[in-house]
Amino acid sequence: MIKFSNVKKVYKDKIIALEEVNFDITPGEFCFIVGPSGAGKSTIVRLLVRQEMPTQGEILFESIDITKIPRKLISLYRQQLGIVFQDIKLLPSKTVEENINFALEIINTPKEEVNELTKYLLETVKLDNKGDLFPDALSGGEKQRAAIARALANDPKVLIADEPTGNLDPTTANEILDVLQAINNAGTTVMVVTHDKYIVDKMQTRVIHMDGGKIVSDAQGGYDISSLPGNDSTAKPKANDKKSEVTETDDDLKKLKKLMKND
Repeated sequence: MIKFSNVKKVYKDKIIALEEVNFDITPGEFCFIVGPSGAGKSTIVRLLVRQEMPTQGEILFESIDITKIPRKLISLYRQQLGIVFQDIKLLPSKTVEENINFALEIINTPKEEVNELTKYLLETVKLDNKGDLFPDALSGGEKQRAAIARALANDPKVLIADEPTGNLDPTTANEILDVLQAINNAGTTVMVVTHDKYIVDKMQTRVIHMDGGKIVSDAQGGYDISSLPGNDSTAKPKANDKKSEVTETDDDLKKLKKLMKND
């Protein structure tokens, strides 16, 4: 589903953020990208959502080279992704319910379906009794769950969460992890960028460990195991066995491919 091939990113003043980064993420997979601050984790997210362009290399989403998507089609591409930002980015002047409504309206969801879908998403993240509250009235964990619900509004093929448990206590982090697992079990590919050793060790799934802009290991296991020399995984990552039903996002992807071909 996602492929980084020989990706390099160099910022001004010759600061190398990524160098020779190669990895694949398969449909239905749950994957962590870990490493210390400055390792290049957030740069991978910015490249994947086309906030920035790589200095060299190829980034594929299914069969689309996202580095070649014309600017006018980027918003259509981003509809395939669900993004939970590190700073959450909920609209403070809108209630939780209104934040989700707004996300659904942006993608032209029929008005008669907006309220029903919003209710479903709030139930998915266990916030069905908090929809009428403003973000400032929520706890840190509740804000994260609200952001996850909003990210799911476009029924994305991939959910990307950037530090979703940052500054949360272990109990609240567990709640967020349970939500992410449930989303993955339903068939959505999940990629979590984190330095939270606790949740990585609990999941014991695939971990791509970065340091100094490079992948130092790619293994199944916990945070520390993934960083040990000689633990690179040569086996195919385990993907979710559940088959997702064809959704409107599949039609959007076909449309994007056709538009790119004709552009």
